[in-house]
Amino acid sequence: MAGARWTWTPVARDERFARAHHTCTPVRGKLYLFGGVTSGDSRVPPLGDVVTFQPDQNTTECGAPQSAFRRSHHDTTLLGERWLCSVGGWDGSRRVSSVLSYDTELGAWALWTEGQPSSSPVGLSSHTCTRLSDHELCVVGREGGLRTQRRYASVYTLRVNASTKTYWCKEEESRTASRSGHAAVLLQTDTGHGRRSAYSLYVFGGRDSATADWAGLWSKDKIQENTDPSPLLMEQLSRLVATPNAKRAAPKSLKHHSCSTVGPFVVAFGGETLCKGRDAVCNDLYICDTRCNPVRWFHFPGSDPHHKRVGHRTCLLNDRLYLVGGFGADGQTPCPDICVLDIL
Repeated sequence: MAGARWTWTPVARDERFARAHHTCTPVRGKLYLFGGVTSGDSRVPPLGDVVTFQPDQNTTECGAPQSAFRRSHHDTTLLGERWLCSVGGWDGSRRVSSVLSYDTELGAWALWTEGQPSSSPVGLSSHTCTRLSDHELCVVGREGGLRTQRRYASVYTLRVNASTKTYWCKEEESRTASRSGHAAVLLQTDTGHGRRSAYSLYVFGGRDSATADWAGLWSKDKIQENTDPSPLLMEQLSRLVATPNAKRAAPKSLKHHSCSTVGPFVVAFGGETLCKGRDAVCNDLYICDTRCNPVRWFHFPGSDPHHKRVGHRTCLLNDRLYLVGGFGADGQTPCPDICVLDIL
């Protein structure tokens, strides 16, 4: 079988896409970019705008920036196919743990109210927020204020009500290794006798190690999966991991990389290599095949230095994987391109 090739192909370019440590969420045929920073200088405040890109029309729109909702190093998830729910992040002066939302139908912002009893962290940044359902999220990250952070990553359950704009936070007893700028993805887990009848959160990256953590355990009836049918991309990824140039290796010492789920595959790209002093921003592609037990990672080194990214996002929409924003090879200059993954 001939070795398959992969590349990122530009499909749009706009200076409004030029940002890093933002979020990008697919909603009804559009990509919604929120927040982020335009410079590696920590004195430059984060953005507070929402930019949308509609690939099939190749159109871009930008709402009015909101200084009260500036965020970077946050995480965002979609609730009810309508609300962008953003948790934590950096607001330009401190780490926050507050919850806010953007109504994609009305174009309106809202700062949520914390219900009682609740035990929110002091602050969170470079954490993950994973949707379990429209009413429950799982947050993994190091709690910390302006100057200090815990030496381990806490696991929080966030119960949310988008209608009343209210949330309740509970710190779980379980913890993971100290991680920042990591990724987390829900995977089905083997609960015995070879049956995958539950879900756990697979947490990787964000530290100088190739080890991963498993956090939480939920039965199938507790999970509301967002499934975007991607038959063509799934077939291409399946073909790629079956080629002779598919080297078995898991991501190691990466942070601020991207992570997307495409059917049974987890696709990670780019990031900063913690074990390198120079040329730390990478352009490597990693694919995890969860059809195997245990899961099996494959490494595909990148060849084009223009594709090096850190603090970027990848988003799955309409059977295509989009690469959005991020700093380039120097770790300082934001990229204004949106690209798609092509497997040739």
